[in-house]
Amino acid sequence: MYNSKITGLGYFVPENVVTNDDLAKVMDTNDAWIQERTGIKERRHVVKGGDTTTTMGVKAAKIAIERAGIDKDDIDFIVFATLSPDYYFPGPGVLVQRDLGIKTVGALDVRNQCSGFIYALSVADQYIKTGMYKNVLVIGSELHSHGLDMTTRGRSVSVIFGDGAGAAVLSREEDNSKGLLSTHLHSEGQHAEELSLIAPGMGKRWVTDIIEDNDHNDESFYPHMNGQFVFKNAVVRFSEVIMEGLKTNDLTPEDIDMLVPHQANLRISQFIQKKFGLGDDQVFNNIMKYGNTTAASIPIALTEAWEKGKIKEGDLVVLAAFGSGFTWGSAIIKW
Repeated sequence: MYNSKITGLGYFVPENVVTNDDLAKVMDTNDAWIQERTGIKERRHVVKGGDTTTTMGVKAAKIAIERAGIDKDDIDFIVFATLSPDYYFPGPGVLVQRDLGIKTVGALDVRNQCSGFIYALSVADQYIKTGMYKNVLVIGSELHSHGLDMTTRGRSVSVIFGDGAGAAVLSREEDNSKGLLSTHLHSEGQHAEELSLIAPGMGKRWVTDIIEDNDHNDESFYPHMNGQFVFKNAVVRFSEVIMEGLKTNDLTPEDIDMLVPHQANLRISQFIQKKFGLGDDQVFNNIMKYGNTTAASIPIALTEAWEKGKIKEGDLVVLAAFGSGFTWGSAIIKW
């Protein structure tokens, strides 16, 4: 069996910066309130008529492919993680294949929200481990801003999320001591509605039901989050799945060189950092600049950390995520 190794990374975020003060102009909130609860100072929003989930993913993918030192036609498979696809169907995986002009390889869409990139990474890793594929393109991309309730009613959710995309190329690695050592995935569907967007769905189709119900303010058409409940579950599951990954590989928290957590809330990251006794140079956070970009948050943060020289060859890198579903997961990587 082979290992898979991240050979290229890239990310893209829109140029349009939306600060907390900007949000205070359209809803009852303020910079201090947002920073105290989330750690977020600003986020990026796509300008209407501009980028889409797919085009952002394509831009991030082009950078990752170039950095991997391969041609686009060397890509054997595409895995695209998102909760905000351009279309209800088909998913963005095939749109990326088309827009990049890649040969007729398979394209798979992953719908695991905040854990999406970890799940997508795990899928790609298995394909490479079995020898089926040599180079897999993994993308996490989200366009939240067009679907948020940008009023006081929706402020507890809408201030958190931003737009952006990250991508990684996973390639075959014959040295089993390098690359992805293991991935660990979990779910707990009994809490599905605690962090959810109920419509559109086949139980409540968007356009049809808006017209028939004559209800343009139905809260089910906007994201719902039971914030305190999600936070309490997140800190427990983050800890569990990180330890699961370490123990599987006979490692301890002291072995971690860099932890890149899903950028859900800076307070969650700080809690995990303190619990594992990690220094500021061992945890990478960028939620302050970009907000929560869901499936894109880990690849964006991982790319930034690598670009800043915070991750080097031989480092033990841990990725971890928790989110809607509930789903959570971790990846243990020897860089």
